[in-house]
Amino acid sequence: MSGPHTDIGPELRALAQTILDRIDPAIRAGAAMAGAAGAPGKCQQVWCPVCALAALINGEQHPLLTVVADHSVALVTMIRAMVDESPAAPPGPDEPPPDGSGPAPGAGGPSRYEHIPITVED
Repeated sequence: MSGPHTDIGPELRALAQTILDRIDPAIRAGAAMAGAAGAPGKCQQVWCPVCALAALINGEQHPLLTVVADHSVALVTMIRAMVDESPAAPPGPDEPPPDGSGPAPGAGGPSRYEHIPITVED
């Protein structure tokens, strides 16, 4: 395996895939319900969990419910990409791209990576 998470064993990868396959439809259905909820609730404070819970119970739309639903779908998609074996890992900050393009390591090209040496003293 050449993916970014090669330390994940095949059994754990299969378990994660099974869990994702089972929760993905429920999360997507919840996100669709949050997006298609009824009228806006009385309180539209974006980060108020009490108002969001009240809106959920009453079947109303609340901005926090929409944010949670969107992020839940994105999180499941990200975890699925991590578990998937097919995509190759992007090169690290010290590795050249696999196609050979771009500057060689240490060539002084633009980079946000800066090595900071750390010394631990007892």
